[in-house]
Amino acid sequence: MGRYLDSKRPLVLYEEECAGTYFVDKSAMLEELFPLIGKGNKYLCITRPRRFGKTVMANMISAFLGRGQDSRDLFSGLAIGTSGNFDRHVNRYPVLSISMNEIPRNCSTYEQYISRLEKGLVRDLKQAWPGCVTDEDAAVWDILNDIFEADGARFVFVIDEWDYIFHRDFVTEKDKESYLDFLRNLLKGQPYVELAYMTGILPIAKYSSGSELNMFLEYTMVSEEKYGKYFGFTESEVDVLYG
Repeated sequence: MGRYLDSKRPLVLYEEECAGTYFVDKSAMLEELFPLIGKGNKYLCITRPRRFGKTVMANMISAFLGRGQDSRDLFSGLAIGTSGNFDRHVNRYPVLSISMNEIPRNCSTYEQYISRLEKGLVRDLKQAWPGCVTDEDAAVWDILNDIFEADGARFVFVIDEWDYIFHRDFVTEKDKESYLDFLRNLLKGQPYVELAYMTGILPIAKYSSGSELNMFLEYTMVSEEKYGKYFGFTESEVDVLYG
């Protein structure tokens, strides 16, 4: 377990949400993700404004699918606990849970930002597969491919606030292009990707003018109703909370 790979953090944070006063069980969304795992349409991006529970849902997905922590007891008491697919998917996958809104101390360049992420990923992968990580300066996707070739490991990527870096003053247009290339190289057409779930504020098309991230099925607040009931509170849920 590490900062990104099979991290303890998503489960701890989701447990806190479950214990909160205004918690609403949205775990049924997991049932809709199961058919995507390992399939051609395994790239999913949910974009919503702030305060719509995107991070909560990202933590839920990581906590349920991730093999780093035993979350069976928690989820067995939620809606997903009644699913016939529960045992097949709970705590079954190596999950890389990445919050893109985390930056180095005194960060003032894109290079500092992305280097922190790359070094953290390589460190976690080396700890879990020491025999496969022989060159720590290699690209993360090369290391992941080496791991896949060695033992067939396939990963679930949960990426929260993928567009955060675009809101930073120090990021140039060239930096944005480099970042899109990083995500493309990491995710697009890679055999080690079991599922890629990504969240953001603004649609991918806002930033990706080319084909860098065109593998994602994108669900926005205005264009796609699917998954809408899992973000924010519905009218009936508000009535229950304040009834």
